[in-house]
Amino acid sequence: MARRPRGLSDKERQDWALFARLITPLPGRAAPEMLPEPILAKPAEPEPAPPPPPPQVKLPKVRSSEMEVGSNPGGLDKSSWNRFRSGKLPVIRTIDLHGRTVQRAYDALHAFLITAHADQVRCVEVITGRGSGENGGAIRRELPIWLNQPQLRPLVLAATHPHPANPGSVRLLLRRAK
Repeated sequence: MARRPRGLSDKERQDWALFARLITPLPGRAAPEMLPEPILAKPAEPEPAPPPPPPQVKLPKVRSSEMEVGSNPGGLDKSSWNRFRSGKLPVIRTIDLHGRTVQRAYDALHAFLITAHADQVRCVEVITGRGSGENGGAIRRELPIWLNQPQLRPLVLAATHPHPANPGSVRLLLRRAK
């Protein structure tokens, strides 16, 4: 079924009239059909005020040491590390980043961690997937970099894989909110 062409809006008619004035016809050709004179633009209405910025989350201060997945961080005692690493510390929330672009995965992870930290959740799991190829997927490769960025590093105390044979999932131990 063919669609009926829609008519031109007033704005489109104005734009065409302004454009048609600039055209000079080729020799032996007639001038383009002129539409009505452009209507002077109405005074612009004031734009609505931009929405207020989101509330600032106060992040805990952290030393600038790099965090690595699977290594015991400073500031965590050995028994807590062993409970976390062995999976005896229960996971409260999980996020699955499968099927997302890298940017959308980062945005989702950022929002997830901010919310979990604000809700005083202690242990979360991030599923990145194993990925294809010898180096794994892009999200899996980027996750350690993201966790060390200034926006996320103050929230995360430690990171480990729940099982050595499962590199497509990372458990995160979040810092306690003060």
